[in-house]
Amino acid sequence: MGISAHHGVKGLMRLTLHTDYALRTLLYLAVHTNRRVSIKEIARVYGISENHLVKIIHHLGRGGFVDTLRGRGGGLMLGRAPQDICIGDVVRHTEDDMALVSCMSPSPGVPGSTECLLSRACHLRGALGEALDAFMAVLDSRTLADMLHTPERQILQDAEARLSTPTPPIKPPPKMVF
Repeated sequence: MGISAHHGVKGLMRLTLHTDYALRTLLYLAVHTNRRVSIKEIARVYGISENHLVKIIHHLGRGGFVDTLRGRGGGLMLGRAPQDICIGDVVRHTEDDMALVSCMSPSPGVPGSTECLLSRACHLRGALGEALDAFMAVLDSRTLADMLHTPERQILQDAEARLSTPTPPIKPPPKMVF
């Protein structure tokens, strides 16, 4: 297990791509609160599938994090102010299973699911539960607004500017005559 000088222990906990893309989408919308944004724009900025993003936006809309408007003049906006969107709430909404190990989410009656021999006396499950609680406590103490400092804002605004600037067509090389 590697150690990262900037973020502490590396590789210990991983959120799903669904949550990753949901958080990126919310950050983009938080930078562009003055207008509606298209799914296509967000997909292009982050280089992700529009089809996948549609599912994520739908899920965020059901949670009240995103306001969607269809049709001409439609698009996406934050469903709440950035300072009112708790990162922990977004993670809980987008993660299907927060269990770090299978015994933290028992599945009674599920074929192939067996209870661990140690489950009644296991201290590891308690320690992992505490770790998860600490992880979520950090996320609960942060809002979307807390995540947007000048560098993040500038990067997202620059990405938008690059998308809106038309790329000049590539001219074919001149034909060589021999």
